[in-house]
Amino acid sequence: MQLVDLRGRRPARSELLELVPRPEVDPVRASAAAAELVDAVRERGEDALLEQAERFDGVRPPAVRVPAQEIAAAVDGLPPAVRDALETAIDRVRRASAAQVPAGSTTVIEDGAEIEQRWQPVGRVGLYVPGGKAVYPSSVVMNAVPAQVAGVASLAVASPPQSAFGGRVHPTILGAAGLLGIDEVYAMGGAGAIGALAYGVRGLSLEPVDVITGPGNVFVAAAKRLVQGRVGIDSEAGPTEILVIADGSADPTYVAADLISQAEHDELAAALLVTDSPELAGAVAERLPAMADATLSAERVRTSLAGRQSAVVLVDDLAAAAAFSNAYAPEHLEIITAEPDAVLASITDAGVVFVGATAPVSLGDYLAGSNHVLPTGGTARFSSGLGAHTFLRPQQIVRYSREALERSSARIVALAEEEGLPAHGEAVTARFARA
Repeated sequence: MQLVDLRGRRPARSELLELVPRPEVDPVRASAAAAELVDAVRERGEDALLEQAERFDGVRPPAVRVPAQEIAAAVDGLPPAVRDALETAIDRVRRASAAQVPAGSTTVIEDGAEIEQRWQPVGRVGLYVPGGKAVYPSSVVMNAVPAQVAGVASLAVASPPQSAFGGRVHPTILGAAGLLGIDEVYAMGGAGAIGALAYGVRGLSLEPVDVITGPGNVFVAAAKRLVQGRVGIDSEAGPTEILVIADGSADPTYVAADLISQAEHDELAAALLVTDSPELAGAVAERLPAMADATLSAERVRTSLAGRQSAVVLVDDLAAAAAFSNAYAPEHLEIITAEPDAVLASITDAGVVFVGATAPVSLGDYLAGSNHVLPTGGTARFSSGLGAHTFLRPQQIVRYSREALERSSARIVALAEEEGLPAHGEAVTARFARA
């Protein structure tokens, strides 16, 4: 891993934003190709999806829409340990998501005048679950449960067909969907799947959705950008990130293991250690090669750790570490220090924060109850992770009595005339013209 030495310096935030390492991922570069795939699905529907499956997934699915009996069989076929883990994750994410649903309220402005605040779920959601380098039943849970908690009535899942399973969706993904009561699943992936969810496919009886969520590759991100405005999206998810703030009290083996755990996702995954301890930095660097070589995805891990997006950052103190982290705005932040809550007090920008040596990112990926669909690429500075709130819209309900409206009428007329919109005021005074 590269070394970034910031000791003896106090860079301004603008300088830190230039210093933080990032992978080179730009959805704009994939936009033309993604647009071609989305347009093909809009124009030719199922035929385009089947052609894209053969082209990109190397297999033609026997059916784009997965039969209900296949989903039921996948639930029955889940290994007991996997089913238990999924059911536990569903329960914990459901409980944590329920805390994100705001309560309705009514504000009395004056006698006879009130504003009701209510939260309405969107009607239909498309959930994208990637294939590729790994299988992600946990992403089914993380996307579907908050939508269900929010009250979304209709859910559709899209996941790429797998050549290892004869063009069918991975059975563990189907099993996770079945456990959640989802019976609308499609064997389709990439930008074409995003287009299908956004515009619908009449031949498949696939109705358009209102919101699309879920991670994917750069073409999925580009497609989500293209359809945004027709539908809502959660984010344009990029490669995963972990930033660990640690001091001399941290166990270097724990730190190295956590960096590797996220590096195994992708060659572009970012792994950063920010520390005020040169001794810890050296100990972690010493352990990483052998621990990386011992993993199943050793080559991918080595590429990630050697990439421009990964680094060990040396700082003077933990205050400087927090400042660097806030500038980076990591997807996952771990704080492994002697007094982690003291560091946490200075953290403002992160997708999710894991506090202490016994709260690794892997816990959040599966069973903490927090959501693992999180902002990447520094977007945690202005956006949040997936939650029930993603699927809710605040609405204001206005109720005024005749008397309350009359008391406000002169002020409405004054503002309407000042803005050159007299008919606005007349729409109010007309109600009192016939005394």
